[in-house]
Amino acid sequence: MMNDPLSLSHHQEANTNATTSPPSRDGQEGESAPTPKSQWRPWHIIVVAILAVATILIIRQRNAPAAPYQRIEGAVFGTFYHITYQSNDQLQTELEAEMHKVDASLSMFNKESIISRVNRNEEVEVDSLFRRVFELSMAVSEVTEGAFDITVAPLVNAWGFGYKDETLPSDAEIDSLRQLVGWQRIILTADGHVQKADTSMVLDCSAVAKGFGVDLVAEHLLARGVSNFMVEIGGEVVVHGVNPDGKLWRVGISRPVEDASADPTSAQLEAVLPLTDCAMATSGNYRNFYIAEDGRKVAHTIDPQTGRPVQHSLLSATVLAPTCAEADAFATSFMVMGIERAKSLLGSRQDLQVYFIYDSLGTMRTYTNIADSGQ
Repeated sequence: MMNDPLSLSHHQEANTNATTSPPSRDGQEGESAPTPKSQWRPWHIIVVAILAVATILIIRQRNAPAAPYQRIEGAVFGTFYHITYQSNDQLQTELEAEMHKVDASLSMFNKESIISRVNRNEEVEVDSLFRRVFELSMAVSEVTEGAFDITVAPLVNAWGFGYKDETLPSDAEIDSLRQLVGWQRIILTADGHVQKADTSMVLDCSAVAKGFGVDLVAEHLLARGVSNFMVEIGGEVVVHGVNPDGKLWRVGISRPVEDASADPTSAQLEAVLPLTDCAMATSGNYRNFYIAEDGRKVAHTIDPQTGRPVQHSLLSATVLAPTCAEADAFATSFMVMGIERAKSLLGSRQDLQVYFIYDSLGTMRTYTNIADSGQ
């Protein structure tokens, strides 16, 4: 005879209870196991809510249209600037304010600037911008063994590239002015005062200040959350992120053309470099020179140690560096040093990349340690 399924079920349940419910200590049947309590706590709910909100914001951000690239330009430091950046904000006013800070601190053409007051031997405490440029200049002077020197202005003027006319100085005048030149003869005290070995010494940071201005604008853009931009002031450049096409920025190097009146914007390009997250500066003698009455070509790059214009084969020095101030200073230094001394220094400076254009028996040649140089 078949068992009733309902009866079998009750029998099995009874056996299960008998097996799994131990008797209590007083001999009575034990109580059934309590229902487990929930493991959720109030802070669990808060965490889940935060994660949910964050997820929604991320999805919205991904679906939101990308900020537009904006292009601004203007005049500064006796030249022009061009800036391209990706942002919804209009930043021209505040970016120009950063440039004007450099002018107020380091411009020799601004009579009220800090450096002008230092040159007049007025009692003045320098600002943080002046200190940054001064300390960098001293460091570059040391590593280049004096090829870079912010006290060279008297010699530059004497050769007609400052405030004076294009006249050739005599040997006696050069020897006299050399006594006013020497980066080791000036110091900046801890309390922000410049001390000179001779009160007739003049400081000129123009070989680094423009690059520093580019850095200051780039720093401001990064602080404002802008990650894709190119800043260019008078040919000195900082690039970050990608261009409007989503690719690396492409920056050209001009072919040296010995025409002092040539329009820089119409120059033929020697190379085009794909760049990001770096600075670039170029120095050369192919535009800023004059022909003296005796037929000699006088280049604007003055060797601080000889007191005379350089005479070597290097026509143009382009430098890539972490900052534009460094690139600016080393480009000037290499134009003083010449290609062989510059190459020797580069062996110990892995942070610098260069593109040199030089003359070899009347033929223009190049030297570079840049991996992707467009050659």
